[in-house]
Amino acid sequence: MDLDVTHPALSDLRRKAKSRMPHFAFEYLDSGTGTEKGVSLNRTQMDAVQFMPAILRGEFTPDLSRTTLGTTYPQPFGVAPVGMAGLLWPDAERTLAAAAATHRMPYGQSTVAAATPEDTGPIAGDMGWFQHYPVRDPEVRRDMLARIKAAGWKALVVTVDVPGESRRERQRRAHVSMPPVMTPKIIASIMARPTWALGILKHGQPTMKFPNSYGPQAKGKDAFVHAGRLIRGFPDDAYIAALRAEWGGPLIVKGVAEPDDADRLIGMGVDAIWVSNHSGRQFEGGPAAIDCLPAVVQAVSGRVPVYYCSGIQGGLDILRALALGADFVFLGKAWYFALAAFGRRGVDHLVHMLRADMISNMTQIGAASLADLPGRLIR
Repeated sequence: MDLDVTHPALSDLRRKAKSRMPHFAFEYLDSGTGTEKGVSLNRTQMDAVQFMPAILRGEFTPDLSRTTLGTTYPQPFGVAPVGMAGLLWPDAERTLAAAAATHRMPYGQSTVAAATPEDTGPIAGDMGWFQHYPVRDPEVRRDMLARIKAAGWKALVVTVDVPGESRRERQRRAHVSMPPVMTPKIIASIMARPTWALGILKHGQPTMKFPNSYGPQAKGKDAFVHAGRLIRGFPDDAYIAALRAEWGGPLIVKGVAEPDDADRLIGMGVDAIWVSNHSGRQFEGGPAAIDCLPAVVQAVSGRVPVYYCSGIQGGLDILRALALGADFVFLGKAWYFALAAFGRRGVDHLVHMLRADMISNMTQIGAASLADLPGRLIR
């Protein structure tokens, strides 16, 4: 089966993934919060970023490479951290870490994944970027950082746009928890997806191993709640300063939307700023992430790299974010749609799709390199 013919778009992979994932797992991956206006606003505002087509530019092969934090990557996109990954598809973390190492793209793993840093750090190698949720106990934090460092992770991505739990109504209706609470509805959902079920039997029931190693596992009603709540703190400037002092490698702050915050974080020694609105999964009453990007880029003024995620659905969207000043772009949901659709083959296909889409669109607008993109924007 030629996936380029049968599944040429991310929407095709999403549809296939929905047919293979239990309902509760798909709802966790696919949903936003509230009435999901934040999700739709991300899409609307992304579509508003347009380029001017070009003619008579002759033959050229667009260069997709990008260097950031001292490493040159063959393409300017990577895997954003997604919580509960092992619930979405069995052994997702190891599969994606291996794919990222093969394709030479950053692999982000969440604190609340089903794998520990030790499980996947050696697989990701120098492509590993570990996502950190702030924790209450400084001793727990220091032990976490030591484990992450010892497992070989290159960069630490601290997420700061989760000051409290979001309600995510679709997830509540679907009875999302990790591990799944075996109600009749959940059991029926699992039985309807035998490939997923057999994978879980092979690799084991998904739990949030890393945070659970520092406290009791949530049970009953609390099983629904983000497992990080058991250890999570509420970050402030002092927390970032402590991380900077304790983490010896690149420190990236994810969830930045305001220029003043970016400027202050750079003054605190942060190595990169990551613009995101959590893809509309935390708060639906704010601006689209892509609308926040230009002002943050202007405030940063080249002092550190600026990364972007939220609402990316293809190669053209990657070009849009790069044209507005992002140095690198990350996708979250897309990798899991691809993985659930066709396993590792689906992940490889998504890399191909994104690269092919970028090359096609760069050819249409006359951009031989990523540096040419801003000049082709319609302002």
